[in-house]
Amino acid sequence: MDRRSFIKHASIGGLGAAAASTLAAPAIAQSNPKVTWRLTSSFPKSLDTIYGGAEVLSKYVSEATDGNFQIQVFAAGEIVPGLQAADATSAGTVEACHTVAYYYWGKDPTWALGSAVPFALNARGMNAWHYHGGGIDMFNEFLAAQGLIGFPGGNTGVQMGGWFRKEIKTVADMQGLKMRVGGFAGKVMERLGLVPQQLAGGDIYPALEKGTIDAAEWVGPYDDEKLGFYKVAPYYYYPGWWEGGPTVHAMFNKAAFDGLPKAYQSLLRTACQATDANMLQKYDYLNPSAIKRLVAAGAKLSPFSPEILSACFDKANEVYAEMEAANPTFKKIWGSIKAFRAEYYLNAQIAEYNYDTFMMIQQRNGKV
Repeated sequence: MDRRSFIKHASIGGLGAAAASTLAAPAIAQSNPKVTWRLTSSFPKSLDTIYGGAEVLSKYVSEATDGNFQIQVFAAGEIVPGLQAADATSAGTVEACHTVAYYYWGKDPTWALGSAVPFALNARGMNAWHYHGGGIDMFNEFLAAQGLIGFPGGNTGVQMGGWFRKEIKTVADMQGLKMRVGGFAGKVMERLGLVPQQLAGGDIYPALEKGTIDAAEWVGPYDDEKLGFYKVAPYYYYPGWWEGGPTVHAMFNKAAFDGLPKAYQSLLRTACQATDANMLQKYDYLNPSAIKRLVAAGAKLSPFSPEILSACFDKANEVYAEMEAANPTFKKIWGSIKAFRAEYYLNAQIAEYNYDTFMMIQQRNGKV
């Protein structure tokens, strides 16, 4: 091809590309309309991992739409108190919230099944049930009646059992204790003499410091260190049997969600799943160093005794039986979780358990 022919063809190609770009722009703009939502979190800004989940979600959505879909994140208390996040979203005060469903168990215990209930699944199991066992759809059938739709948007992994002012060795030691405990785990503990209290994250330390409560659970080493509980309640127990794998939800006003373009709806689902994974990964990375710092600062680590765990397990089953008898929706969802729980922990005993146990022994022997 001579020079003149080359220039001619190149010019036509360049003009064609420019024209294609010009023609495509309106279509792109039309498919990414300007949308601005407000999201209220149930968590304070100081907890960068769990509060940060909402910021991660907002970032993913904004980047995927060239900034056309903006979700403005507000910490607990900036618009409504942390424990009213779902209510504000349902009412349309805000379009979205980032919260834990068991905060609202008092309205209906079914709320808690979307997040965590005593002696249920760990984080991997909960995610497996949500994404592949029909959990998301079943929970959204329930949420639809509240004017909401939600998707998993975070998980902390199995939590710690809480901070206590005194040692708790037997069931008798639980008598009369005032403890901040989320969800309806308090209903189980209540049957063993404990007095449950429900407080938002930012209110826990002052209550412990003043002696308004005797014990409190929050999340785990990284978040608990930030809130400083070890300074006023040194006995740090594990595991948090009521939160083996608590799902943090991104919930949306259903009418607002249904009004979005299908592409934005799909994007929110995908961004929530990415946020879900990101939060758990971050906790897994940050907790090991945090637990070492806490022990160095004076935290006294101790497992709950087999007596306490067995008593709590038995009382939890009593509560479940009562709830199943009284609440058909609860029975349906809990039945699904129970069925998968039996299969999940059968399989977990084989490769996962043996591999992890072997590696833990190597770690204790200083070989890893």
